[in-house]
Amino acid sequence: MSYRTAVVVVSLAIVATACQEPSTAPHVVSANTSIAADRSTGDTPNYNLEVLLRPCSDDVAGCVTGGDGFGHVKFRQAGNDDVQRIDLGVWVRDLAPNTEYFLQRAVDTNLNGSCTGTSWLTLGLGTALPPQSITTDDRGTGSEDLFRIVPNTAGSTFDIHFRIVQAAPDHTPDPTKVVLISDCYQYSVR
Repeated sequence: MSYRTAVVVVSLAIVATACQEPSTAPHVVSANTSIAADRSTGDTPNYNLEVLLRPCSDDVAGCVTGGDGFGHVKFRQAGNDDVQRIDLGVWVRDLAPNTEYFLQRAVDTNLNGSCTGTSWLTLGLGTALPPQSITTDDRGTGSEDLFRIVPNTAGSTFDIHFRIVQAAPDHTPDPTKVVLISDCYQYSVR
């Protein structure tokens, strides 16, 4: 291999590596609650998440079992200019057709990777009220772009989990009809 060919190959490898986006997959971070503490251990706080929602099991209160649904939440915090906004791109599939659902979240500050929070907040467009529904089409697929304004200070870290609940006849979330639920994730406010 000639010197020029080697230089081209190495240059292409560097460019290809530099253009890749960092992973947003959740990972375990230290139990420290500050950004500085996480950086001192080499861990990177989770500002953005890719949340997967799967059918829940009998051990979940209000669970509607037997479904084949699936969901995804693209959890993104804007740059430093808009530190208190979290964008939530929600997508569900294989749920009941032409049905109204809601995304809910619960958090806790005991950073042990086990989500124990049970104060479910229904998410919407900025604030929880009024909540924004996700309505499926005739194939049971639906999506909605939600967002949340968080009052927490930068560096606050939480365990968080999500669920999809079916709407009651009055178009409010029905906590006895949980259809999808996520694992426990951890995030830090940017």
